[in-house]
Amino acid sequence: MIIARTRYALKRASDVFRKEGIIPSVKLLAQDTFRFLGHYVFRSSHFYLYEYTMKKRDEADFLPKIDNFTVHRVSSNHQADMLAARGVDFRECFFNSREALDKGAIAFCILVGGEFAHIGWVALTEEAKNTFDAIPYPVDFRNNEACTGGTLTLPKFRGKGLMKYGYFLRFQFLREKGVRVSRNAVNADNRISQRVHAKFNPRVCGELRYLRVLKWKFRKRICLFK
Repeated sequence: MIIARTRYALKRASDVFRKEGIIPSVKLLAQDTFRFLGHYVFRSSHFYLYEYTMKKRDEADFLPKIDNFTVHRVSSNHQADMLAARGVDFRECFFNSREALDKGAIAFCILVGGEFAHIGWVALTEEAKNTFDAIPYPVDFRNNEACTGGTLTLPKFRGKGLMKYGYFLRFQFLREKGVRVSRNAVNADNRISQRVHAKFNPRVCGELRYLRVLKWKFRKRICLFK
C-alpha cells in the first residue's frame, strides 16, 4: 500500500509538472506527503458534523462560473474504464478509487474542456463510506441516510464554483434516490469548504475531535447536538 501510494503521488506531481510547471508540482507533492503522514502515521483533527435535508434546489443557483464542462456519474470500474478510454481516468488523481467503486461508492466527476477537473463521492452504505471517508461519525444508512465526501478540485480549476455545483449534483441524486438526510464532516480549519457548505444551509449536528497514532491506534471524542 505504501509503495502504491508513493507511485501515485509521484505520478500526480509529474503530470502537474508537464501541464503547469515546477511550482504547482512541488506544492502538490508536499500536499500528498502531508496527507500520507496524516493517513498512516499521525492525525489530530477537529471536524464539524453537518446534516442536510434533501429538499429541491434550483440548479441555476449553483452553476459553476466556467463553460464547456460535462458531468459524469460513475458507479463501477467498468464505467470508469469507458471514461478512461476517452482519455480521462480520474482514478489516477484520486487514490483508492478502484476499491471505492468496487465497494459501492459513486463518483461525480466534472470535466472542463474534456480535462478532469473535479470529483466528489457519495456513499449509501458504511462499506462504501469507509473507502473515501474513514472519519468516524454516525450515518444511519438503514434509515434512508447517506453521506458525501472525498471532494477534490484540481488546482487550476479552483475558484470556479465546481465544488458547489458538485455538491448540488450529489444532493440532487440522493433526493431522487429517496434519501432523507445526507451527512458529512468538514474540517473546522477549512474555511473555503465551510463557505461552500453554508450555501446548502446544513444543520451543525455535532463536533468530532480525534487523535490517531499509527493506523491501529485510535482515540475519539464525539459530541452530538440535538
